[in-house]
Amino acid sequence: MRLATKRDGSADGELIVVSPDGKNAAPAPVVTLQQAMEQWEMVAPALAAITAFPEVLDLTGLAAPLPRAWQWLDGSAFASHGALMDKALGIEPEKTGMPLMYQGVSDRFYGPYEDVRFPEEALGIDFEGEFGVIVDAVPMGVTPAQAMKHIRLIVLINDWSLRKLAGPEMKTGFGWVQAKPHCSMAPFAITPDELGAAWQDGRVCLDLLVDWNGKRFGAANGAPMGFGFHELVAHAARTRDLVAGTVIGSGTVSNETYREVGSSCIAERRGIEIVDEGAPRTDFMRFGDRVRMEAVTTAGYAPFGILEQKVIKA
Repeated sequence: MRLATKRDGSADGELIVVSPDGKNAAPAPVVTLQQAMEQWEMVAPALAAITAFPEVLDLTGLAAPLPRAWQWLDGSAFASHGALMDKALGIEPEKTGMPLMYQGVSDRFYGPYEDVRFPEEALGIDFEGEFGVIVDAVPMGVTPAQAMKHIRLIVLINDWSLRKLAGPEMKTGFGWVQAKPHCSMAPFAITPDELGAAWQDGRVCLDLLVDWNGKRFGAANGAPMGFGFHELVAHAARTRDLVAGTVIGSGTVSNETYREVGSSCIAERRGIEIVDEGAPRTDFMRFGDRVRMEAVTTAGYAPFGILEQKVIKA
């Protein structure tokens, strides 16, 4: 099942069910995706039972599947990315055996084709391609096996970053605020069964294709996550309940073979250049630049649709 949200002038939009071919849609029995997440056990069968799709789908009229959320928690679950960045920056992280995770801003997610506003190019504008999950209500203290049952939808996210602000904010010891603006979501939120064999052990085993200004930048696969999404959910719920509609991200999709498959963010490319050449040579984004992301199956099918945006001056 694929779900999307149509803009209707409200903050949360109108939930629609998308046809298997992605060309048509039907109204949902509840108004918003947040309402669906809060009543998932009751609403999901009615959503899945829809087989007639009378509306032609206007992709340009779509918001993010979940235009705003009560909570956004982002992990950093790809060890190759973390190890490279630590080496490039000369950092010796503390070894805890726990997933890395921070709480980001969730009052808005950009839609899949919205221009994204930033105040200055000099802040180091960077994209970060990653996968995410949306859960129903998760009780405190769940095990990873129990957490798997609470993963209801999977999304594709661009977690925008302002790299020149990230370091100074991290050194304060209080974490990111200015360096982590609003994220973006690809048009379709999908149930795990949509991925078939590509959903394995809480991981999205698809290539994430990232194009920057029309040129392929990365094609890393989501399979090598050091922690599966069920483990990230359990980690987040260790000391608190998670409200229905909580979004949890994987962090930048990265593979050990990043020199061959490319990267899902500019910072990783710059890290490779620092390690290999002693200094970075790839600049960050400029106003007018475009980034395009899609996760594809071996048959070329893109279950989340396409996330394509332009960076503009605020």
